[in-house]
Amino acid sequence: MRIDGNQTAQPLPESGRSANSGPAGSEAASSAGSPLGEDQARFSGGQGQIQALVGQALQFPEIREEKVNALRQAVLGGTYQASSKQFADAMFVHMLVAPAA
Repeated sequence: MRIDGNQTAQPLPESGRSANSGPAGSEAASSAGSPLGEDQARFSGGQGQIQALVGQALQFPEIREEKVNALRQAVLGGTYQASSKQFADAMFVHMLVAPAA
């Protein structure tokens, strides 16, 4: 690969802004829909897909009551037995999430 130092810089394509940077340019930009001549961005395409996924996620309950009740009954009845690995994993996760104050 060879770099040619004699090449000139190429201008950037116009982005819809006016070439004037003075007050007249900012007035033109503000009258074009932007209140203070600020840049604007518009997202397209994925919004409908995101809304559909949010709708699906909202259909699931935040707390699965049947599992909570089954675990509660096992603990109260004395039949729940956690392995030492499960206990150690839970302690480790708890220490990562809620560090000691």
